[in-house]
Amino acid sequence: MTETKNQNSLKQIIDNLLLINLFTVIFFAIFFVFAIIMQINGIFIFIDFIQRVWNPLIVPLITILIVGALVNGINSWWRRKLLSQEEDI
Repeated sequence: MTETKNQNSLKQIIDNLLLINLFTVIFFAIFFVFAIIMQINGIFIFIDFIQRVWNPLIVPLITILIVGALVNGINSWWRRKLLSQEEDI
């Protein structure tokens, strides 16, 4: 019982972190569009900020988002496959 509760608690924490990661990536995407618009208007400070934080911050956030989506998809597929095998028995 406690092990299942701990697994559910850990899963909930990971889900919350991935959700925060998703909204952070969305925020940076909107900020990037804003920076492009400001660059067109001759203000380069925002695009310079994006260029400075791209490799150390944005790329890892996008990587975590993609890996999380892939792991979630594989986990879902695996569970469905195991459930269908249990029903056949």
